[in-house]
Amino acid sequence: MRKRGNQAIEHAEAGEPPVLSFRNEVVIDGRTLERPCNYMLLRILPNPESGVRIDPAKRPFVVVDPRAGHGPGIGGFKPDSQIGNALEAGHPCYFISFLPEPVPGQTLGDVASAEAAFIERVHAMHLDAEGKPCVIANCQAGWAMMAMGALHPDLMGPMIIAGSPLSYWAGVKGQNPMRYTGGLSGGTWMTALSSDLGNGRFDGSLLVSNFERLNPSHTYWSKPYNLYSKIDTEEQRYLEFEKWWSGFFLLNGEEIQAITDELFVGNKLSTGQIVTKEGQRVDLRNIRSPILVFASFGDNITPPQQALGWILDLYDSVDDIRSREQTIIYNLHHDIGHLGIFVSGKIARKETAEFVENIDLVDLLPPGLYELIIEPKGPDTVEGDLIVGNYVTRFEPRTLDDIRAFGVNDTQDDLRFATVARISDISLGLYDLFLRPWVRAMTTEAGAQAMRRMSSHRSKYYMLSDLNPAMQVVKAMAESVRQTRRPAPDDNPYLKGQNQASERIVQALDTWRDMRDATYEAFFMNTYGSPVLQALVGLHRPGAEARPRRVRDEAFEALVRRRLEEITSRVAEGGSVEALVRILIQVRESGGPIDERGFQMLRRIGKERRDEKRISLDRFRQILKEQVFLMELDRERAVAALPKLVPAEQDRRSVVEAAQQLLDVHGTPHPDELARLHQIKLLLNLETEPAGRATHRQAG
Repeated sequence: MRKRGNQAIEHAEAGEPPVLSFRNEVVIDGRTLERPCNYMLLRILPNPESGVRIDPAKRPFVVVDPRAGHGPGIGGFKPDSQIGNALEAGHPCYFISFLPEPVPGQTLGDVASAEAAFIERVHAMHLDAEGKPCVIANCQAGWAMMAMGALHPDLMGPMIIAGSPLSYWAGVKGQNPMRYTGGLSGGTWMTALSSDLGNGRFDGSLLVSNFERLNPSHTYWSKPYNLYSKIDTEEQRYLEFEKWWSGFFLLNGEEIQAITDELFVGNKLSTGQIVTKEGQRVDLRNIRSPILVFASFGDNITPPQQALGWILDLYDSVDDIRSREQTIIYNLHHDIGHLGIFVSGKIARKETAEFVENIDLVDLLPPGLYELIIEPKGPDTVEGDLIVGNYVTRFEPRTLDDIRAFGVNDTQDDLRFATVARISDISLGLYDLFLRPWVRAMTTEAGAQAMRRMSSHRSKYYMLSDLNPAMQVVKAMAESVRQTRRPAPDDNPYLKGQNQASERIVQALDTWRDMRDATYEAFFMNTYGSPVLQALVGLHRPGAEARPRRVRDEAFEALVRRRLEEITSRVAEGGSVEALVRILIQVRESGGPIDERGFQMLRRIGKERRDEKRISLDRFRQILKEQVFLMELDRERAVAALPKLVPAEQDRRSVVEAAQQLLDVHGTPHPDELARLHQIKLLLNLETEPAGRATHRQAG
């Protein structure tokens, strides 16, 4: 811990640069943009000793870390990380970083403008790559990237949103206590007070404090005990993580106020209520990039309900998602905590690695809602040579009922949170009118800096560092102990007793936490569920709605109709690629899963085609979406037009052969699939035998 304190001081004196373990160089400094901010774009350079080689033909990755109290770099502070996975797979990689202090007057709009410029530059640097940049956005950066994707729909490729809250009221009773924070503090006026006491800047250590209070057994016991009990092996990992955890960054008051008012308390992002200063509505339905949401049931900050609830807020059905040409995928972990989603090496070696390896398949999925399933590859796995790595990744079609099954708010819950939002507006207005002028008049920059230095989160590092003369004794004793260290054997009875005592302490702290959370929840439910309080803020009346209705976009509906009519008019247009897609849709079992083996087989087939017949990934993506819509709109005409798409017998045979190969990657096709494929062969004059006899012979 003494080393941790010294490390924190050295890091702060160095300007708190990103804690990346990879070499990097600045591509764009956000302070030089027309709308300056404290963000910057870094190009990640592989370490020479790693042997990693970048393939310029592969799509670039852009990793964005959260600006939620700590500094940047946690997405790449060790080899087994998001950045490490992207580099290992040969992708060019970039990182959006930020500085400890914001530019004066900087707003969230300025940050969004800078991030859009960064991604646009990355795309311009890799125009020959196989797709637009893939963005991995962690925690707070997830909702920021989603909002930017809504304002700039054609800017980027797939988005991987890891541990990101998007529907802030969602949760399950008895769990997820952080969603009650706004109500327990009486709204966001305390955020305004904290910013004013900081002379217009909000101290990120306050956000870290909220995080640490969620799990006191880990904060006050398990974390230091893990270091103590594994002192011979834990030092390096502990110090690596603490270098990031001990760095606290600042936000402008306007930035944090917008976040708490519009997102945490107002829940305006998932309902399309946010409007920029330029008059643009942030409607997540406008996003055209495939969205991959990664969440965990063990996450007490962003549970699956908050990570996925926006889907229920915005769409009535999966058909509604398809009409927007959107592809939404989710992957759920069973027990990893919030930080582990983007910090854990175990997650990096499995989930993140699979996301990276299958990112092109994600970009090619037909519009709809899917769950991504990752399973170990076994020795008996069919077509195992088509699987990259040690896991099989497949995409199972899902419905909105699958999302609802995780738990949703009822009408009374929504009324409670809406009441909090109204109360917050009132309390913030009263603070602004009566207290803010006095607080600002008494606050100075010197006083704000002194208050930040004396905060408990910083002082605990300073007190256990060489700034404290008493720690020189600890330094000398530590050196002596290291030289004569004799670890106790595992069967030592005192060691067993120590571990048992530790478990009892954790249980006691967890029990106290559960009682505290239950008290918080009961206070929240009873206070904001009061009909009198709801009536005072105008919500307890006939017709009052906690959540605004989705605004009907008639212009978009007309655009969809024209788009579908245009696609239908091209039913007899196309070639072998269009024919192959139609055949696969017709033959495959309805609603069946899609996995990486089919995609790898498709790639193999594509490489065997003559150069003049090859098409780009973007073109294939466009063809795939159009053919999916066409088959849904008028399947009978689309199938009947197959002979016109491939008039030559040789082309027909190659297309049917490719379809057969793609069916075989999952094992023996279902008899119904074989029957449908036989009907296609009859239609293309490739067989004349009756379907029943042919199917019986093939099955035999």
